[in-house]
Amino acid sequence: MARLLSSNAVLKAIATLPAALSSRNVIGSFYPSGLKYSTSVPGDPDTHEDFRPTNKIQSSDVSLKDVVEQDVKENPVMIYMKGVPDFPQCGFSSLAVRVLKHYNVPLSARNILEDAELKGAVKAFSHWPTFPQIFIKGEFIGGSDIILNMHQNGELKEKLKDIAGSPKLE
Repeated sequence: MARLLSSNAVLKAIATLPAALSSRNVIGSFYPSGLKYSTSVPGDPDTHEDFRPTNKIQSSDVSLKDVVEQDVKENPVMIYMKGVPDFPQCGFSSLAVRVLKHYNVPLSARNILEDAELKGAVKAFSHWPTFPQIFIKGEFIGGSDIILNMHQNGELKEKLKDIAGSPKLE
């Protein structure tokens, strides 16, 4: 019969393994509550500059609010997501992209994981805290759950019907 081991007993057992005793560096640190990992923080002296977040939108003349406004205005379907449409980095972003691609509409996207300031600007613009965020014809629609619901009840087909490149809309 199996028995439940305390986390301290498990951590002590792991620490005695030959791999743990080697001179190799370990990515995490052991704490009584488990492993602790650090994240890349701007200005953190322990983070190599190659891995620090960078601002991909670099222009002193244009604010991030202006960038978001321009994105939403100029792109019939705009999605702010984790990852990019060809390689989403979260299930919700993946779901939103799959639903939108079903309609064969031109899809514009920005990866919010590349720029924390852009992520904040999008949240402030839409007054919505989560991602992905989808805008259609300049209007904030919502996230993947909203898009999926609209797809299932036919509202999304109606919303996208006059956007060029959508021959799948019968």
